[in-house]
Amino acid sequence: MPSVSLNRIVEKMKLTSLTPEIDISKIKITVPDINRPALQLAGYFEHYEAQRMQIIGFVEYTYMQSFSAERKEEIYNRLLSNDIPVVVFCRELEPDELFLQIALERQIPLMMSRKATSSFMAEIIRWLNVKLAPCIRIHGVLVDVFGEGVLIIGESGIGKSEAALELIKRGHRLVTDDAVEIRKVSDDTLIGSAPDVTKHFIELRGIGIIDIKTLFGVSSVKDIQSIDLVIHLEDWNKEKQYDRLGLEEEYTEYLGNKIVCHSIPVRPGRNVALICESAAVNHRQKKMGYNATQELYRRFQESMKRNEESEE
Repeated sequence: MPSVSLNRIVEKMKLTSLTPEIDISKIKITVPDINRPALQLAGYFEHYEAQRMQIIGFVEYTYMQSFSAERKEEIYNRLLSNDIPVVVFCRELEPDELFLQIALERQIPLMMSRKATSSFMAEIIRWLNVKLAPCIRIHGVLVDVFGEGVLIIGESGIGKSEAALELIKRGHRLVTDDAVEIRKVSDDTLIGSAPDVTKHFIELRGIGIIDIKTLFGVSSVKDIQSIDLVIHLEDWNKEKQYDRLGLEEEYTEYLGNKIVCHSIPVRPGRNVALICESAAVNHRQKKMGYNATQELYRRFQESMKRNEESEE
């Protein structure tokens, strides 16, 4: 099961520890959701999601301050008796002495954030959804072409890296070469990134390893990109019938998500980078409501209709 260390979250979200005595090095977050324990503070502990990060905002904080001493002891003990990974106080709020004492006894770390509660929740959920998303690694190249994430796949040596290099020279951005880590962040969205070891590098047979960031500058690389289109490069087969009109979309599937896929035959003289660039622009046009194939079909139908009318 994917997990993120609490230390990483503290560093990313710039949290301040209110319980530095507690060792958090072994604490892992495995759920991308968070919980604001408003109902629990009111005494309702059914369906309490204790394994999530617990977020205390201004409303919860002021409600806690209204408790009597006996009520505080009862609710705090019930709230913190579970195996909570961390409690985060937003807006630079700090817990009272009793809450801090019980948290230390139960070895539950308390953190403080300067951010507003809603801003902190939105950022941490978005970040955890990416880090804890289901992930696979495939062989391919991912390039940002006019804002469209183009995943180029195919057999080893077919020319994926060479096509990516030409795209970079044309002003587009490399995300990853050779190994693509694909994460499913929603039912509609897949994102791709590079393993840390190979980030910003391209391998060209006969030359070796090229550092794209160093050669072409920081504007030529990107750390993460949604995958919008798949280009499958394959050797030209004169016996195979290739789609020449694109009346029906073909798809490939990763982690249960379907992505539009074009099979591009490779032969000498074909500019694969230009074809990838054109495919990305065409895909973007379709998303904006314009389909060139349907437009051609409409014109053809109108032409036939005019011819029939003239014959009558």
